Amino acid sequence: MPLSVGTKAPEFTVKDTNGSTVSLSDFAGKTVVLYFYPKDDTPGCTKEAQSFRDNYAEYQGKDMVVLGVSMDDEASHKAFTEKYGLPFQLLADVDGAITKAYDVEGGGYPKRVTYIIDSTGNISHVDENVKTDSHAQDILEVIGAK
Repeated sequence: MPLSVGTKAPEFTVKDTNGSTVSLSDFAGKTVVLYFYPKDDTPGCTKEAQSFRDNYAEYQGKDMVVLGVSMDDEASHKAFTEKYGLPFQLLADVDGAITKAYDVEGGGYPKRVTYIIDSTGNISHVDENVKTDSHAQDILEVIGAK
């Protein structure tokens, strides 16, 4: 069962699409949309990533950051990002540490769950019923940015 609203979001440090080191604390003071998905370049995961890509402009200028997390490696993330023109970071949780910390382990891959982490580092919303094609819009509505 995913972490509860009000829980302090677990800190993490991993590599992103470009091999840069990324930590949750890098985004202190911002709202973080941390979305977990099973696998790069699969139908549902592609729809979800495209939803964030197509609505990314609405996230800009709102002190928000979108981070996608799967257990794929940096090379897979880079190919996925380039193929679909994704403007946000994908995090390579190759050892599953973030997936486990956020309690979304689904038998060798992350379950499709999204956390909204507020500017103080607490979980303010958990979405376990993701509609991949409208997910980015659904999240904007939840946070009142629509």
